[in-house]
Amino acid sequence: MSFLVFIGSVALCLVVSSALLQRFEEAAKADGSLSFLVIGDWGRKGAYNQSEVAFQMGVVGEQLKIDFVISTGDNFFDSGLRGIDDPAFDESFTKIYTSSSLQKQWYSVLGNHDYRGDVEAQLSPVLTNHHKRWLCLRSFIVNAEVAELFFVDTTPFVDKYFTEPGDHVYDWRGIGPRKTYISNLLKEVDLALQESNAKWKIVVGHHTIRSAGLHGDTDELVKQLLPILQANNIDLFINGHDHCL
Repeated sequence: MSFLVFIGSVALCLVVSSALLQRFEEAAKADGSLSFLVIGDWGRKGAYNQSEVAFQMGVVGEQLKIDFVISTGDNFFDSGLRGIDDPAFDESFTKIYTSSSLQKQWYSVLGNHDYRGDVEAQLSPVLTNHHKRWLCLRSFIVNAEVAELFFVDTTPFVDKYFTEPGDHVYDWRGIGPRKTYISNLLKEVDLALQESNAKWKIVVGHHTIRSAGLHGDTDELVKQLLPILQANNIDLFINGHDHCL
């Protein structure tokens, strides 16, 4: 397994919106720049090179003086968290990302493996209050002045998790009815992108849209999400899932 780590140079304050997407504010540096790391598919209790990658993230994070970290989902393998007291949280997160430069806000979305556990645990404000740098929501926006980042919950789009779950049990609390959930999410993302005046518009999700990797294209996102991203001229789509750099 390999980890996806993205380095970008482009004061946390929650603003609760009346719409579906909550909005968070990040101040850019004095020179107007922004630096952050992105990692996906990482929660391995230090194994599969996770600890080594975490160490190098700390080094690079210090060099770039990063403002925050983004996780593209599959935060805890193999099946998310069992609850807010699951020791896997400390074993895969708190005790792994110990470098001082990584003690910044982590903005995280859910992946398909996270949906196999207790989804509400990762989303719980109790967990966030106990671990101040941890923030995981289904979909939300981070406004960082020069860049605006739109986090999209991609797992509910994928048909096979519903029609061919195999031995896996997915926690679909909070997204039913599915068609309404997806329809509302697409409308909110489209509207938020249209209203954005940021120099950089960056969309973050777990699943690939187009990919030559192991999982290939995600047809549901190609049909439903990609046209919205193209119509709004986004600059980047950042994902995990494929386990390739």
